[in-house]
Amino acid sequence: MTKGQVANPPGQVNLKMLAEHLELSQTTVSLVLNDSPSAKSIPQDTRDRVIEAARRLNYRPNYFARSLRQQRSMSVGVLAPDLSEGYFTRVMSGVVEELTEARYFYFTACHDWKRELMEKYPRMLVDRAVDGFLLLNTPTEQFDVPVPVVAISAHSSAEKVTNVILDHHAAAEQALSHLHNLGHRKIVIMRGPRAIPDSEFRWASIQEVAQEMDLKIDPNLVVRIDSSGWSMRTGHHPMAPEIGYKPMKALLEKTRDFTAVFCFNDIAAIGALRALKEAGLRVPEDVSVVGFDDIISAAYSTPSLTTVRQPLFEMGKRGAQILLERIASRNKEYPAEIVMSPELVVRESTGPAPK
Repeated sequence: MTKGQVANPPGQVNLKMLAEHLELSQTTVSLVLNDSPSAKSIPQDTRDRVIEAARRLNYRPNYFARSLRQQRSMSVGVLAPDLSEGYFTRVMSGVVEELTEARYFYFTACHDWKRELMEKYPRMLVDRAVDGFLLLNTPTEQFDVPVPVVAISAHSSAEKVTNVILDHHAAAEQALSHLHNLGHRKIVIMRGPRAIPDSEFRWASIQEVAQEMDLKIDPNLVVRIDSSGWSMRTGHHPMAPEIGYKPMKALLEKTRDFTAVFCFNDIAAIGALRALKEAGLRVPEDVSVVGFDDIISAAYSTPSLTTVRQPLFEMGKRGAQILLERIASRNKEYPAEIVMSPELVVRESTGPAPK
């Protein structure tokens, strides 16, 4: 192809053709298009000419060829149950900030807790040459991939997986101490669904802390969020307030002999608030409610929600950071766990236990 002529239709121009068209070396063109620090030594008018020609000729880099040369695709796979408002959006905002800054692309796949998708998506993403995996609240059993893996809130026991987790013992201590100090002794515990890895760890911590505080947990006041109906196909969104509304409503039909509720997450707490209001109970005058996560809407519910804040943004950012470090230095030793600290945020939904 001679200078000034385009022999190929738009979209089929490769690096060699573009370099020949500009009468420059492929290295020079590549440095400019990749915004390499070395490109600063190339005259500005040459850089402008390369960028203008690439735009005009609709040049698209061949990422697969580049990944073979660099042995990296500059992309990672992110697996999550869903990306609904709440936990996942906050974690993902931290992930996205870190990956964008590192000029990494990411494929996000939502498995909706379907086992076949949890097995299929990792293979599909490995086929797309991702450099590593970031798992959000996703179990890692049978997760066998040839690249680094970082799991957030997954509590993975798999080898070579770095876990970013919350200090659940501190979280349970903050919530239960707050309610205990307000005079609450009959506390409803709303456990999380079995599918979510955090559920069992948080429940174990609640039991440990209650024992340390000499606080009796009444088995009749322990309810569980039911995950059996969680499916996009049935139309029950996994993170709708219904997950807390239904178990709270069912409990109220059996007993009202409690003064506080500690919910698995804020979405469930918002549902519980609605069920309590419909039953004619006032929050916090009759019943105090504590959530978990501190999602954005927690501060704007009525009443505003007292909750245990997970540093979700920081957990996402840290998880992505560790994954990029592991991709860059695969032979280094990395800790199995990185523990993040919770923080109790006291708002309007908790008050003294009624006398």
